[in-house]
Parts: sequence; C-alpha cells; structure tokens
Amino acid sequence: MLSHVFIGVGDFARAFDFYAAVMAALDQPLRFRDDTRPWAGWMPAAAPRPLLLIGRPFDGMPATAGNGAMTALLAGDRATVDRAHAAALAHGGRCDGPPGLRPEYHPNYYGAYFRDPDGNKLCVCCHDAPASV
Repeated sequence: MLSHVFIGVGDFARAFDFYAAVMAALDQPLRFRDDTRPWAGWMPAAAPRPLLLIGRPFDGMPATAGNGAMTALLAGDRATVDRAHAAALAHGGRCDGPPGLRPEYHPNYYGAYFRDPDGNKLCVCCHDAPASV
C-alpha cells in the first residue's frame, strides 16, 4: 500500500545516527545516503518498497513534528520491538510508550512508541503471537 514515508529532520547527521540504529535493529538496510541534499533512505532487502526516507524539508523551512502524525514500523517479532526501542533511546530518542502488549488494538499487538531527536513520533510493532518454544 505504501510507496514511501518521508520524515523531515532538522539536524541530518544527528537524525541519520538515530535512524541508522533503529533501522539496523529492524534489519532494514540503507539504500542510499546523500549528504549534499541531505537525505537518506532504507528499504527491505527483498523488496523495492516501501522506503523510509529522512531529510531536510524540500521547502527549506524548519522541520516540525506533526500533532497526531506517527510512522509505525513493522517488526518480525517482539524481541525486535524491544531492540528497536532500546536503540532509539540509546541514540537520542525519547520514550513515548515502552514496549508491551496493547490489547486495546488486538490481542497480539506488541508495540513501543518513541520520538526521534526532532520530535517525530514513531512506533515499532509486531502483530504476531509469540513463537511457541
């Protein structure tokens, strides 16, 4: 359904360090980085889309976080949600809801919420039941 998501950032180097850590925790490889524009993008290794892009806003105005806007990133399992949340906090993010079940969404929804260094709200979530041992 999605082609790409673009998240505006104020300090590209700081934002790149943050997103590189989160995307590494999600095992999503960097597709490109162009410091002259500046912008960067990640995408699944086995598919051409969707892309997650970060960069300065095209209009040259300061990046601002939208009230009510959130980008949710899919994790393959609950441990990956935990790792991505920890990576976000270790790289300048702010917790906006610790990892855990959110049964108000559905019985297996496991998610974590955080803000990037520019205040953009993100979620990492898994919709699957935990793997049985």
